[in-house]
Amino acid sequence: MHKVAIIGVGCSKFGEMWDSGFRDIVISAGVEALEDAGLEGKEIEAMFVGNMSGGRYLAQEHIAALIADYAGLAEFNIPSTRVEAADASGGLALRQAYMAVASGVHDIVIAAGAEKVTDVGNPMDIMISSIDKEWEGFVGATLPALYAIIAKLHMEKYGTKEEDLALVSVKNHKNGALNPKAQFRKEITIETALNSTYVAEPLKLFDCAPISDGAAVVVLASEEVARKYTDTPVYIEACSQASDYLAIQNRKDILTMNSVVVAAKQAYKQAKIETKDIDVAEVHDSFTIAEILAYEDLGFVKKGEGAKLIREGVTELHGDLPVNTSGGLKACGHAIGATGVRQAVEIVLQLRGDAGKRQVNAEKGLALNIGGTGATAIVTIFSR
Repeated sequence: MHKVAIIGVGCSKFGEMWDSGFRDIVISAGVEALEDAGLEGKEIEAMFVGNMSGGRYLAQEHIAALIADYAGLAEFNIPSTRVEAADASGGLALRQAYMAVASGVHDIVIAAGAEKVTDVGNPMDIMISSIDKEWEGFVGATLPALYAIIAKLHMEKYGTKEEDLALVSVKNHKNGALNPKAQFRKEITIETALNSTYVAEPLKLFDCAPISDGAAVVVLASEEVARKYTDTPVYIEACSQASDYLAIQNRKDILTMNSVVVAAKQAYKQAKIETKDIDVAEVHDSFTIAEILAYEDLGFVKKGEGAKLIREGVTELHGDLPVNTSGGLKACGHAIGATGVRQAVEIVLQLRGDAGKRQVNAEKGLALNIGGTGATAIVTIFSR
């Protein structure tokens, strides 16, 4: 396998982009990535696009061809492929691009992710399609409801408290306030989080990430080619994917996302590292309980001890293991198909020393992107 590097990154602003169309958002991220890499565009050999539901959000299928067209890449007739894995669509696009370069099939490839959701009435109706529509959605289950079940059981079994969930939200809003691309650039207090309205008990409004518009792009290249364009390549040491049962009722333990556990173990093995070697992480906090589960399933602590990390400040910006320095999905925003790529953008910025006021000291980073309630998990490990 060829060693793979990221040589350029770009990201649109995340949020309710009423004045920007889908094409505008994608192009803004793409242009930024190409400029960052020092490319004109004609060097790109293939593109993989993460997008969950363009057909329903935009009434537009054939998303990959549309992006290639408006990015000016149709002129070069490159293969452009859309991939889908619910919230993990962006992470999957990154993995497909990584494998295309690692295999030697292509030398320079784009991984992109994009979603435009504010043009429909209730995006949560579409998000329900990321769970089992027949066995969960049919009886009224929603993503907040399912994560609430998980949170409630975690509280009963391990003593996790609503205050612990609120601390996750407070931390991520504090980080998001330092991110110029974030949807919510405002710190909140723990009182604000705890006093917000219940969405699905015990999850409150500030325990839930928004559904956002946004796009992110990274340019990947083989090590030999990367050296021609940059002196600061960030290498992908591993990018693994695993699946689990779609409906949580079929899982042996709904407090463990086996897809995350397996993907993480594979990634650590491939990168030849241990959890203690990770200096910074971006994890999928679609709900605050998901971040606590991520601490556990990624192996940072034992099962049931996730809340200890947030209580003790370990995952704060200047803690021993900063998590979601971008603000995470909670504050930066969750532009579904873009999220996995946006996580990669943040880790690259951190490892290059380009993260501005939220910069931490890091040599190795990890990104965890999950789909739905964890039926898909993609773990990527980066190094400078």
